[in-house]
Amino acid sequence: MTLTRQNDTAPLARVIVKHARDALIDDRQIDAQWRELNYPARPDLSAALAEYDEFVAALNKAGAELYLLPPDENTGLDSLYPRDAAVMCEHGAILCSMGKAARRGEPAALKSMFRRLEIPVCGEISGAGLLEGGDVVWLGEQILAVGLGYRTNAEGIEQLRELLTGVIDELIVVPLPHWRGPNDVFHLMSMISPIDSDLAAVYSPLLPVPFRERLLSLGIELVEIPDTEFATQACNILALGPRNVLIPDGNPQTQSRLVDANVAVHVYRGTEISQKGGGGPTCLTRPLERYA
Repeated sequence: MTLTRQNDTAPLARVIVKHARDALIDDRQIDAQWRELNYPARPDLSAALAEYDEFVAALNKAGAELYLLPPDENTGLDSLYPRDAAVMCEHGAILCSMGKAARRGEPAALKSMFRRLEIPVCGEISGAGLLEGGDVVWLGEQILAVGLGYRTNAEGIEQLRELLTGVIDELIVVPLPHWRGPNDVFHLMSMISPIDSDLAAVYSPLLPVPFRERLLSLGIELVEIPDTEFATQACNILALGPRNVLIPDGNPQTQSRLVDANVAVHVYRGTEISQKGGGGPTCLTRPLERYA
């Protein structure tokens, strides 16, 4: 089957994940890091392991081939969210440069996995450039949106643009809001999740007007996330395939709106692995390839 790396909604083929047991490690590591990482509450290890097993089962059921990152002493609790450390394109993988200092070791850990999987690393963000994968969204095979904020800066975006020469037609820079400040977990994917080539979930109160209008001009229908569910990761939705999604539990209004848009919705428990670390199912996965 034909595979693509420049798509966020086609059926999942190969995906990198990092099990909670290999990111959280033990209670001592959790105690040492969760406050410094600005988690709103301490993750419970045993509950997190159970939730993650359920999450992996949902990915397996969707037919995805999973590759588990091993423990790494140069990474911490946030390595549970591997999407942020790399961007995929038709040339291969682009290693990110993390805007959150505590995550600086994560791209190197992914690089080792790419080598093992024989996926070429076609570049990396360096110098003053900052780029995190949660700020990078494919709106089409040749159209990429990138959030400009506290985790991804202008230099990082320009380096990314150069590395994508010849494989994209358009790069849309989306200025992000201050929201809760530089210590908060906020990416472009905090307020948009593609669901199909013509459908996306959005939290419009934070979307810049020009970007929202660009989405509509591309023929993308918008499912609006309610105010009451934004804080519970309702806008962080993983497309398992076109109009087939995985979302954290506790978001009944969003689930209903998705069903009304003819979307098949699967739910996982995410209190420990999503709510406390601020990372929903897109953050918990680094898709390598999807079936075109």
